Amino acid sequence: MKNTVLHKANTRGHADHGWLNAHHTFSFASYYNPDRVQFGVLRVLNDDIVAGGMGFGTHPHDNMEIITIPLEGDLAHKDSMGNTEVIKFGDVQVMSAGTGIQHSEFNPNPDKRTNLLQIWVFPKYRNVEPRYQQITLDTSDRHNKLQQILSPFADDAGVWIHQDAWFHMGNLDKGVTLDYNRKKEGNGLYVFVIKGSVKADGQDLGERDGLGITDFDKVTFEATTDAEILLMEVPMIQ
Repeated sequence: MKNTVLHKANTRGHADHGWLNAHHTFSFASYYNPDRVQFGVLRVLNDDIVAGGMGFGTHPHDNMEIITIPLEGDLAHKDSMGNTEVIKFGDVQVMSAGTGIQHSEFNPNPDKRTNLLQIWVFPKYRNVEPRYQQITLDTSDRHNKLQQILSPFADDAGVWIHQDAWFHMGNLDKGVTLDYNRKKEGNGLYVFVIKGSVKADGQDLGERDGLGITDFDKVTFEATTDAEILLMEVPMIQ
């Protein structure tokens, strides 16, 4: 019997700092909801809009897998491992913070905003050696199908993290139906609608809605408009 938890877009935490307009699916910073702390090992799902030329100063992380997906604009990254990169639409970046890293992120374009998803996943192992990975994906490979963007395996498609998790993205034309089959028994699936609207096993989801699904083998998606979705399969026990 599938179990679901629905997080409508307008119920997310919200903080507008002027230079940063942030929506938090799960408790983060000054937003705390005891019913919305995490979904399994999925701890943070932030939908951030960063104003031109602005950004996050150098700050630390440890023992977290941090995934960044730009949806619009660019993000300049610099870290204590010596990486200096610009992440663009179509890229996926991951940092395994492990024993500890420091990094900064800012919008390098003074005249346009950057919209990004930043996702934190609790790692399977603590105190691993910090690592950085960034790849550029062919977004046409997610047209009316699911493109794997993250897995537990270094030799598999997408980036990899220290966790039994799989992420996929799909750009679906209205009316398209497809299935997602669970990769590992006991995992849950968190669905996030980036654009448009879909039905997930008949549940209507609109733009920026989230749906957590547990105790499932397969989920069927139907695009009720042209839609873009992010699927995050994660272990339900930390």
